[in-house]
Amino acid sequence: METRKTFAVVGTGGRSPMFLDPIAQKYSGECKLVGLCDNSEVRRTFHQTRLSSTYGIEPIPTFGDFDEMLRTTHPDIVIVCTPDCFHHEFIVKALDFGCDVISEKPLTIDGPRYNQIAEAVQRTGRQVRTTFNLRWSPGVTRVREIIASGVIGEVKHVDFEYALNLSHGADYFRRWHSSKEISGGLLLHKSTHHFDVINWWLDAIPSAVFAMGGLVFYGRKNAVARGDEALTKYPRYTGVEIARNDPFRLTLDEDSTLRGLYLAAEAESGYIRDQNVFRDGIDIEDSMSVLIRYRSGEMVNYSLNAYSPSEGFRASISGDRGRIEYVEDHDSHIIKGEADSQNDTWKQQMKLRVHPHFGAAEEITIVPRPGSHGGGDALIQEQMFAANPPVDHLMRNAGHEQGAASLLIGAAANISIENGQLIRISELAHLNPSARKLHELI
Repeated sequence: METRKTFAVVGTGGRSPMFLDPIAQKYSGECKLVGLCDNSEVRRTFHQTRLSSTYGIEPIPTFGDFDEMLRTTHPDIVIVCTPDCFHHEFIVKALDFGCDVISEKPLTIDGPRYNQIAEAVQRTGRQVRTTFNLRWSPGVTRVREIIASGVIGEVKHVDFEYALNLSHGADYFRRWHSSKEISGGLLLHKSTHHFDVINWWLDAIPSAVFAMGGLVFYGRKNAVARGDEALTKYPRYTGVEIARNDPFRLTLDEDSTLRGLYLAAEAESGYIRDQNVFRDGIDIEDSMSVLIRYRSGEMVNYSLNAYSPSEGFRASISGDRGRIEYVEDHDSHIIKGEADSQNDTWKQQMKLRVHPHFGAAEEITIVPRPGSHGGGDALIQEQMFAANPPVDHLMRNAGHEQGAASLLIGAAANISIENGQLIRISELAHLNPSARKLHELI
C-alpha cells in the first residue's frame, strides 16, 4: 500500500520543474508523482521522459484531460502551473474532488475568480497553498526580522521600486504573459511577488489602490516612434535570418529545453514562445506606478519597470523610529523549464542598511545560500514536500486568503489604470473584513 503523499501536476510548461524535480529526487521517499496533465502531449511527454531518465523513476502517467487524471490517480495534492487565467478552474475542480492544492502565484487574476476559489475552500474544507517563494529569500527574510524587532518603530510608509532588465523583462512580451486576458498583466503575474512581500513585511492587509500605467517601450508603435522599425519586421525570432543581430532575439532551436518543450509542440498547440516583443497586439503595461493604503494605515508607493538595463529592486521602509534601506541586484532569469539545480550559478547581491532616528546607521551582512532566489526555493520546497518540515516561526507559508491579499492589489490596480479611480479591495472580493493583520488570514 502506498504510504507516500501523492501529487498530480496540471500545466507542464517552464514553471513546473520547481515542483516536479524535488518530488522526483530529494523527496522521493516521502512523495510520489502520479500524474502529469497538459493540453500538449509533447510537453507532458517531455517531462515524463526527462524525469525518468534523470532520476531513474518509473514513467509518470500523463493525461490530456484533467478530470480523467483526477479519477484515475486520486492524488492527495494537485499542483497548478497553468497560465494564470485558468488557475481557478483547476483549483476548484481539485478541491471539489477532495484534493488539497498548491498553486503557482498569482493564485488567480481577479476578484470573481478568487471568490470561486474561496467558496470552494469553504464548501470542501480543503486547503490551498500559494507559492510565494520570495518570502524565503535571505535578504527579504532579514528585513522582516528587523521590522519585527521594533528597531524602526511602527512602519508608516514603504517605497518599493522593481526593475526588470532587457532579458527578463522582454521575455514577458514574447510569451502568453503579453495578453492581459490570460496573465492579468505584470501587475498580477510579476508584481504579486512584490505586493506579497510588502504585505508580509508589514503584516498588513491592503484596503485601497490607485494606479497608473502604460505600454511605453515594447510593442510596434513604440519601436517605430524611436526609430527602431527594423526590429518590427518579423513576427518571431527562431529561424529568421534577419533577426540574427536583434538584441531582443530569443531562439528556441538553440536550447534543448526550449526546443523540446515549445518548438516541438508548436504544430500541436499553436503556441509560439518566441514572439517579437515589438509586434502589434500586446495589451499589457511595461511601466506601472501603484499607491496602496492598508487597513492599519500604512502607505506604499510601488513601481515596476520592464525595460531597465539592470535587474533588481530597492525598498525603503520608514517607521516612526527609523528607516530600513534594502537593495537587491541579481541576474535575470528566463523561465525555460529547467530544474533548479541548473540555476545554481544565479548571482545575487544584497545590501541592507538600518538607520534609527538620532543614531548611527548599521550595515547588515546577508549571505545567500546556493540555488534560486538565494536558496529560498529550497526552503519552500522543504515546507511543501518534507514529511515533517521545520516549524516556520516567520509565518512564510501562505494560504488562499494571503494569496488573495496580493493578487487583489494587482486586480485593483488594473481597474484603476482603466478608469482612473481609487479602488477599494472590498469592492472586488470578500477578504475577512474583521482581520487587521495579514497573519489573521489563512
